[in-house]
Amino acid sequence: MTAPSDFLRVHGFESVEPGPRLVVLGGVHGDETCGTAGIERMVGNLDAGRVKLLRGGLSMVPVANPLARRMGRREGERNLNRSFRPGPPGATDDDYEAGITRLLCPLLDRHDVLLDLHSFQSQGEAFAMIGPRDNAGTLEPFSRAYEEGQLALHLRTPRVVEGWLDIYADGLAQRAGGRAPTEPELLFGWGTNEYMRSRGGYAVTLECGQHQDPAAPQVAYDAIRAALVLLGMAEPDPAVPAPSPPQLLRLVSVADRLHDDDQFVREWATFDAVSAGEPLAMRADGSMLRAARDGFIVFPNSEAKPGTEWFYFAVTSDRDLARLVPTSLSTSAP
Repeated sequence: MTAPSDFLRVHGFESVEPGPRLVVLGGVHGDETCGTAGIERMVGNLDAGRVKLLRGGLSMVPVANPLARRMGRREGERNLNRSFRPGPPGATDDDYEAGITRLLCPLLDRHDVLLDLHSFQSQGEAFAMIGPRDNAGTLEPFSRAYEEGQLALHLRTPRVVEGWLDIYADGLAQRAGGRAPTEPELLFGWGTNEYMRSRGGYAVTLECGQHQDPAAPQVAYDAIRAALVLLGMAEPDPAVPAPSPPQLLRLVSVADRLHDDDQFVREWATFDAVSAGEPLAMRADGSMLRAARDGFIVFPNSEAKPGTEWFYFAVTSDRDLARLVPTSLSTSAP
């Protein structure tokens, strides 16, 4: 339950000129501080007039999970970036994060675009995560892939990753011995981005680097600035060249840690390339996990608890963010 003394600090800026509405979140996980630093720097620059909001509205939440931040760990009572949807009217919050979700969802509802700033436990370079391609399916129907892809492209990370919810659903089926996941199980996989897409908007998660990387706060700040420029909400910097197409990867599988004695064969970093048949990890019973094909390790977590995601596996995607044709009206600048 949310403690009475807890509150969310939301910085809001409104232009007299109509335009897109962007919301930026930091600190969804308490041990990820780069987004907080990037947001606070942008607030200072807006207050001082060094950055001017030309149109639309901007809201920024520097610490989205105050309990987890106070504890200095990823979660308070649970992962805020799971089961991210408000409960039914009149429902009692069953944990701290449910109360925070109830506050954040209406904030996201009032915006068109979400930029969610994160960092990760293993070593590796910054990257962006995007949602599905345009589709009318049941898992995550979507029609704004062009706009979402353009936002990811303009964040200028060397890599962009797609395919999160598909792999989450596959992971559920794997844990259930092949049984199709139920709707509540799938909805637990919803994070801030999935919620934003379900409300008609679009969203990108930016993983700014390793938690303690001194460059990560700059990556977070530059991303906020880039999003504002792309949406026509701030003046562009003429010294910044057009973005280059990033390497695009697609998540294809997830491996859970099953036992405390499960161990990686070496210390992996996110986006380490591996070859088909290469050993990745050893189970407690001595069996070896090997790469099924050429690809890349993503989010290796040597601190994962048994029964949780241990690492993801990705391959090169055939998607091209720089050449997609828009399929819907864009809120970005002409």
